[in-house]
Amino acid sequence: MVELKKRLHDAQNGLDYAFVGDYYLPDLVFDESADPIGRWGRMHGRYLKENHPVRYNAMLLSGKLNSHLAQIDEQAQKQLDLIIRQMQQTEDITEELKAANQMEWVRRMNSIRERAEEIVRSDFIYK
Repeated sequence: MVELKKRLHDAQNGLDYAFVGDYYLPDLVFDESADPIGRWGRMHGRYLKENHPVRYNAMLLSGKLNSHLAQIDEQAQKQLDLIIRQMQQTEDITEELKAANQMEWVRRMNSIRERAEEIVRSDFIYK
């Protein structure tokens, strides 16, 4: 009977493999310290995993997934902030309105945030 190694290293792709059951599976370690992934990055990661599993797995195995998700998260957050500021200016939502009628200001800001988040979801997350 041939004794199989419990762990292997593939020099071509740089991955380590662990013997599990009857198969060698990639021994992937998620490095959380590299790039923080926020709300938008996690949302895009879920979308990729559910709708584009081949692309998701290719990025995961190549080690590029974490940096890609962190980049998407940063871009989406910057775009969200920009859209909110622009909508505030366009719809004349000012600090004076906030001081005069807080509930109206909150209602209008919530409306802006919802619309801006929908734009970010369609432009960055679900594509």
